Amino acid sequence: MSDAVNAASNVDLDGRAPSDPALLAAPEVLPAPVLALAPADEVLVGEENPVLSYLGRLSAGSRRTMRGSLEEIAAVASRREGPDGRVVHLDALSFPWWRLTGTHTAIIRGYLAEKYAPSTANKMLSALKGVLKASFRLGLMTADERDRASDVAPVRGTRLPPGRSIPRGELSALFAVCAREAEDPKMRARGIRDAAMLALLYVGGLRRTELASLRLGDYEPETGTLRVRGKGNKERPVYAEGGADLLLGGWLELRGDGEPDDPLFLPVRKDGRVERSDPYGEKKASLSDQAVYKMVKRRHREANVKEISPHDFRKTFVGDLLDAVGDLSVAQKLAGHADPSTTARYDRRGERAMRRAASHLHVPHHFDG
Repeated sequence: MSDAVNAASNVDLDGRAPSDPALLAAPEVLPAPVLALAPADEVLVGEENPVLSYLGRLSAGSRRTMRGSLEEIAAVASRREGPDGRVVHLDALSFPWWRLTGTHTAIIRGYLAEKYAPSTANKMLSALKGVLKASFRLGLMTADERDRASDVAPVRGTRLPPGRSIPRGELSALFAVCAREAEDPKMRARGIRDAAMLALLYVGGLRRTELASLRLGDYEPETGTLRVRGKGNKERPVYAEGGADLLLGGWLELRGDGEPDDPLFLPVRKDGRVERSDPYGEKKASLSDQAVYKMVKRRHREANVKEISPHDFRKTFVGDLLDAVGDLSVAQKLAGHADPSTTARYDRRGERAMRRAASHLHVPHHFDG
């Protein structure tokens, strides 16, 4: 478990890249008050460490996000000036979570509420409460200590959904750069693979983790159906319609056969060869969700369109779907949202109605133009 947890230490908050260095270290300036908690007498290892115990119960995708949340909270709560005058802080694994009191967690909540959107702040508070619960299970806190430290109210408020909808012309430009690359014999594999991946991000509304974790056995070419494992280990069907089946078929023809548990999408080397095993030949090669992120970023630069993230395809998918069929329940199921209100946030129809209503108001100005 520890290898998986350590590999999931990148952060992905508020739409920023997991590789953003600003998220992998403590911020230089933090609002007062700062707790300046000292390190524990010894760093707990393995299952005895409440962070590893908590993260081990999560899915791989959640593990990365929650690990990043805990790293920032630990940095905030332990930040202090070292002997040489430099600011130092603890990482999540060496931070003494079991020493937190209700006063400590109230201060942490205030910091998160000021810095982050409510949904992100509450996700980080959830990670904090998860570690406090793990500390109790490991005998590091009493039930009363855990309850007092966990008694923090959620951060209230809402924000507009992050990201943007991708216009039709920009979508076309993204697929055009993939098609041009596919005409180059050396880079044909990457062009065909990326076109298939972009198609599933749009037509299927897949999260980048879902796309990276697809297996050969998840796709039924006869029906064009994909079995997608989403959040909470919930499976849902996704349909490779609207040309996605043709692009996916082109990739599968180039990729070649394999076992059902083999990754659907594989890395492509700089020399254009499809990589089917790691450099040592010890395990099957596969793409990470970070590789999906980098692919989207590379393609938007090549297409010379505004910045795009993988989540923007998902937002576009839900918005276009609701424009086409107007059925919130269907869109919710296809997107894999547990709560219909999440799907409704991406419904553009209400925004257009509000804009039309606003257009009936006129400012009685006296300027030309």
